[in-house]
Amino acid sequence: MKNRNNGKVPPAWIFILCISSFAFGMLFTNRVWAPPESSGQMISRRRYEQELPVFSEDSASNRKLVQDKDIMGEVHKTHEAIQPGRSLDKTISTLQMELAATQSSLEIGSLDGLPSISTSSHVRLPRKKAFVVIGINTAFSSRKRRDSVRETWMPQGEKLLQLEREKGIVIRFMIGHSATSNSILDRAIDSEDAQHKDFLRLEHVEGYHELSAKTKIFFSTAVAKWDAEFYIKVDDDVHVNLGTLAATLARHRSKPRVYVGCMKSGPVLSQKNVKYHEPEYWKFGEEGNKYFRHATGQIYAISKDLATYISTNQPILHKFANEDVSLGAWFIGLEVEHIDDRSMCCGTPPDCEWKAQAGNVCVASFDWSCSGICRSVDRIKDVHARCGEGAAAIWSALF
Repeated sequence: MKNRNNGKVPPAWIFILCISSFAFGMLFTNRVWAPPESSGQMISRRRYEQELPVFSEDSASNRKLVQDKDIMGEVHKTHEAIQPGRSLDKTISTLQMELAATQSSLEIGSLDGLPSISTSSHVRLPRKKAFVVIGINTAFSSRKRRDSVRETWMPQGEKLLQLEREKGIVIRFMIGHSATSNSILDRAIDSEDAQHKDFLRLEHVEGYHELSAKTKIFFSTAVAKWDAEFYIKVDDDVHVNLGTLAATLARHRSKPRVYVGCMKSGPVLSQKNVKYHEPEYWKFGEEGNKYFRHATGQIYAISKDLATYISTNQPILHKFANEDVSLGAWFIGLEVEHIDDRSMCCGTPPDCEWKAQAGNVCVASFDWSCSGICRSVDRIKDVHARCGEGAAAIWSALF
């Protein structure tokens, strides 16, 4: 019994061992074993993990959808702004010309010293309304030609102003300036203009080989000063019946882009030192080729959209040696209706006289051999007497 009792552990040590085991167990449980989750907590956690990427994707999709809607909205607004009431097959050239017309109307007054009102909104004086603006191409040396035109088919003084007010027909001799500032040539034109008040001065240096440039500047200047339905260029050695001209153009006023004249297609002359030589003949193909269709240069008419197109694109329109070819070239590639009207290129008597007697009064008369009326100063009065429509025709014409 004595030996067995001696092998027992003292009670104090047992107590210490129990306390130590309990503390160690608590420590081990907190560090290694996480408390078990309830079934509700486990389901919530799984749902959160599954829905998080879906929510992110939905947010991105929603943002993209909103952006797409915004973009489509802007595209729709753009289409509405560009094509209000227009058909879908509208050509690009049409849009460009209409844009040019709008731009020109906003920039009127910038040419030929047209007065303007300086305001913060850049509002300018409105252009004068007209049916047709006729520019008679003339030169410094052509005073006698101008007087012969004034004495025949072109009204003078109060009659000229009355023609503008009542019929909307504006007629001006168009001429530029000499190479020398304030030369005797310029002063002579200024004096003549003070007497007759029938000139349109152009920002252009006169010269025979500069007719293409002069034509561009004429249309640009005329568009800036007058809001007309048609613009006409005619030479100062051509006879014109104004009433017949106005009635002819009135038949085409519903068409947006018309080019009216006697259409031709002559050979491209590559030989030097000949009249109407074309230095850039190679641009028209092989030697012996013909030009594209274009109106002869003695007289032709173009509608408002085409004149505005020339005005807006003036700096980049190429000038060929011959003015009538240049004009035809500017319209190549555009939606333009070429109207071949042979009444605009009648011959002098007896040709125009026979036609007048048959009831087919000519718009214009000249001699092909002279590119105008031969010796027009001496003969235009005879042409007017035998082929003219009568002084009252223009005032009674309905258009």
